[in-house]
Amino acid sequence: MSNKTSSADRIRAKKKLFLDREKKIIDAALELFLEQSIDAVTVSKIATKAGIGKGTVYKHFLTKNEILIRIMLDYEGHIAACLAAGIRKTEEGVAGAAAQSYFKARLARPDLDRLVQQLEVRLAYAEDVAEQLEELHRIRRSNEESLSHMLTKQIGAGVLEDVPPHFHYLACWALAQGAVDLWYSKSWNYNHGDISDLMEFITNIGVTMGNIGQYHPVAKGTSKNKNSKTS
Repeated sequence: MSNKTSSADRIRAKKKLFLDREKKIIDAALELFLEQSIDAVTVSKIATKAGIGKGTVYKHFLTKNEILIRIMLDYEGHIAACLAAGIRKTEEGVAGAAAQSYFKARLARPDLDRLVQQLEVRLAYAEDVAEQLEELHRIRRSNEESLSHMLTKQIGAGVLEDVPPHFHYLACWALAQGAVDLWYSKSWNYNHGDISDLMEFITNIGVTMGNIGQYHPVAKGTSKNKNSKTS
């Protein structure tokens, strides 16, 4: 009995060591990718940053692309978890909770969000991580299904504008995307010291922008100018 227990303990300890080392590799890689260009970061640099041998890195990840896709999947998983929590709160009666969770998840780390966008472009057709890319797309499809279901109920309850559900979540995506671009923009003369307040302001706008009464499509055959008169 004690031998079995000892064997199980050794297996658990070995697994924990493996996972801890894998996390150390990912953390080191992420830090380097945020500091340098993607091409400038090599597996050797990642190994040195993590304080382990290059060969050890390859025990966890066969290629550099596998490290890149792992960063993407971790981030997408975080977004999905935040979104799921927001959807639950919305369905419990907290209006705008899903949108707020989404914005906070993305705008908390614009640098990481931008990096993941760059990685996605880079890996779009990478055959060595095709399976992992499909997992990424599966997570997103699941998010879209959950959002569509929630939004349909919110529209039916008269909380949100009666437009196709994907209009709502794509509008949120577009606003968040613009906010991340703004973070890096050199075209606007604003104080970067208040960037966190700016991101919060954008989040608050995003939470309410699809509410009922904010969108009034013009009926066909009518004038956009209410004051105009027909002859």
